[in-house]
Amino acid sequence: MKKMMSVTAAFCLMLAAGTPVLFAQEGPPPLPPPLSAAAQAAAVSGADPVARGEFLVRLGACHDCHTPVKMGPKGPEADMAKALSGHPQEAVVTQGIQLPEGWLAATSMTFTAWSGPWGVSFTRNLTPDKETGIGAWTADEFVATIKSGRKQGRGRELLPPMPWQQYQVLAESDLKAIYAYLMTVPPIRNKVPDPIPPAAPPAASPKS
Repeated sequence: MKKMMSVTAAFCLMLAAGTPVLFAQEGPPPLPPPLSAAAQAAAVSGADPVARGEFLVRLGACHDCHTPVKMGPKGPEADMAKALSGHPQEAVVTQGIQLPEGWLAATSMTFTAWSGPWGVSFTRNLTPDKETGIGAWTADEFVATIKSGRKQGRGRELLPPMPWQQYQVLAESDLKAIYAYLMTVPPIRNKVPDPIPPAAPPAASPKS
């Protein structure tokens, strides 16, 4: 009997220079170094909001989408020099791709651009850069974003694959802890592009 692959090891349709390619990853994507025992204790107790925020960012797998992936000597790995900075502005994507039957979505080689029925979405820069990240946001705006599924609680809707519906169950104190932690990471100037709307359906052929 063949061994079944996990979801993270399953085949994903990727974008490479505009051409779809199939790629299989063995096991989950690399993560940042583990938290120290002291940091874990502070996070679990809630005594240190920043430590708890980092714990929740790890638990919520925020790095999986918001930290670009690069190719390393052993395959794809998180590019921690660009931690949580979202889709790299230099990785230009101009349109979505036509997916084969049975596929719902595709992701770029950086794992930061996603193409699906909603168009193309790009993972946001979560660093505290005030011009291209969330450095100009307030804690309340960050909480409102997750609770409402809209940018800063009043802007456009959050697009897939952002699982805000799962994160909105977190207590406000936990969301503010995540915000507090994000304000401590190195700011990275990286302007993530706006989403690309879905292509218009082909015009129907006139009836004879």
